[in-house]
Amino acid sequence: MEVILAKSAGFCYGVRRAVEMASQAVEEGRRPAMLGPVIHNSAVIRQLTEGGARLIQRAEEAMPGETVVIRAHGEGEATYQILEERGAQVLDGTCPHVRRIQEIAREAAGEGRQMILIGNPDHPEVRGICGWGRDVLVFSGPEELAAWLERCPEAREMPLTMAAQTTQIQEVWEESLKIAKKECTNLKKFDTICFATHKRQSEAAEIAGQVDVMVVVGDRQSANSRHLVKLCQERCSRVFLVEDAGEITPDKLAGCRVAGLTAGASAPASIIKEVNKTMSEEKIMSEGTENFAEMFEQYTNTLNTGDKVTGVVTAITPTEVHVDLGCKQAGYIPIDQLTDDPTVKPEDVVKVGDTVELFVIRVNDVEGYATLSKKRLDANKIWDVLEQAVEDKTVMEGVVSEENKGGIVVFIKGVRVFVPASQSGLPRGADLSQLIKQKVQLRITEVNRARRRVVGSIRAVAYEARQAAAAAVWEGIEVGKHYTGTVKSMTSYGVFVDIGGVDGMVHISDLSWSRIKHPSELVKVGDTLDVYVISFDKEKRKISLGVKDRSMNPWEKFMETYKVGDVADVRIVKLMTFGAFAEVVPGVDGLIHISQIADRRIESPAECLAEGQIVKAKIIEVDEDKKKISLSIRALLTAPADDAE
Repeated sequence: MEVILAKSAGFCYGVRRAVEMASQAVEEGRRPAMLGPVIHNSAVIRQLTEGGARLIQRAEEAMPGETVVIRAHGEGEATYQILEERGAQVLDGTCPHVRRIQEIAREAAGEGRQMILIGNPDHPEVRGICGWGRDVLVFSGPEELAAWLERCPEAREMPLTMAAQTTQIQEVWEESLKIAKKECTNLKKFDTICFATHKRQSEAAEIAGQVDVMVVVGDRQSANSRHLVKLCQERCSRVFLVEDAGEITPDKLAGCRVAGLTAGASAPASIIKEVNKTMSEEKIMSEGTENFAEMFEQYTNTLNTGDKVTGVVTAITPTEVHVDLGCKQAGYIPIDQLTDDPTVKPEDVVKVGDTVELFVIRVNDVEGYATLSKKRLDANKIWDVLEQAVEDKTVMEGVVSEENKGGIVVFIKGVRVFVPASQSGLPRGADLSQLIKQKVQLRITEVNRARRRVVGSIRAVAYEARQAAAAAVWEGIEVGKHYTGTVKSMTSYGVFVDIGGVDGMVHISDLSWSRIKHPSELVKVGDTLDVYVISFDKEKRKISLGVKDRSMNPWEKFMETYKVGDVADVRIVKLMTFGAFAEVVPGVDGLIHISQIADRRIESPAECLAEGQIVKAKIIEVDEDKKKISLSIRALLTAPADDAE
């Protein structure tokens, strides 16, 4: 008979961790108290109690100073307070996935949000989670959730936080979430189903669709095992839940050519091995499955410091990443061992379900876990990339993290790259802090792996980009062509404008039709201008630009607006010895001769006028050919009495 064994059958790392804690305490002779069965498996509980452990159901039953093991299902906040009051030494085996939901419930209560949990209200995990929140509502599935929303329509407007029991069936969660998303306007959702559970369920369902008989190993009190049975029954007509090999009888396998085998999270490897042996003395594994002996050996292997291992990310918390290594030790990556780059979040580096290569930096056999590092393995690979980047002159991208003496630090794939101030791409003396948190492109110029020193240049990349842009400008430049440019600098006679890698000069006379004394009256460095090409010289690399709209001829505007005899408000723009020039319209000036300034003789126009002054003047003459205008203030003054007689 062919037996297909699920790869992920048996202990999840959360259950394994709790059992290891209890077992270690027994081996040390501490005679621990288990607050509820640490595992839904009577054989394991019997073994622990025979070794000196005892089973209690309430925290109040703990003796003063006693060692108490919290099972993977976790407990409510009040339980910890009672144990503390009794001076108990707590070994907290709460599964990290469960701990995360407890924190979600506590945060929801603190924010005044209604917590909703999709799960079994009688399950110890769910009861423990409810002990961290406030009036947590538990629904077994989408039907109960929909009925509640129908009964309480006001709930649709309430701030809701929604999560799932870690062993919930994925489809049940997704259907419930679909209803909540559709009906509720203020919803926070957290997909808290354990990845290992989801993987185990998916594998079981897939195998069930290929076999004549499906056997699930697990305790009948385990929700995880019961869910597996339910899923398998949807794909296979003959599904059996057994607790040990003694329940495998010939009638269960009668007429079976291909059988499937999986196990819940509470099934020890030894029991799975016995069941598998009973089902078929000669095991023929299907393609893609592993030999069980190899799996069992892998589980019992001991990790050593310095090992390179591969694991699957099962949970991410603010302080660490949990990894299933497929062996008896649980794996943890402290956040500071995930990456050297402080600008990224853990979720940006790894995601639940990712398979990652890791370095073992410490093994704690007492607690049953291994401390792992991702950045150590990544570092060697990254250094190879950086050294190759120097040879290939590869442009790389990173984020500026800080300013230090002489330059800035850019993180590229977790490695610190120093960029001297002179290579930052900013002008000398500029404030380098303006680059912090910005994403920049740079070229690696020096790598010293022994000293762990990397030097880069932003300026080199910017220079090359500017050169390429300049070549494109010179390739397509023509008189009259418009560009959007940036004012780079200014002088008394004009401004220099960057039109994309090339600077052009806008003379002060081409900035505006109005007469101005300095360009700063109209623009400042950094302003964006719409300019057009007046002329250019490719050999001398010179470009003359204009800003004035030549279609708006100021002389034509003057002629359309005024005629001889009209009175206009004019602005004095320049004083001369023989008179004053005044702007009639922007771009058109008229002369007020000294004899036309006052109704008396004056020695200088400055006696009566000042630059910038607005005065009324009469237009007394217009020379259209020479575009000259004569103005008079005197013509508007009241004539003296003796002249009137």
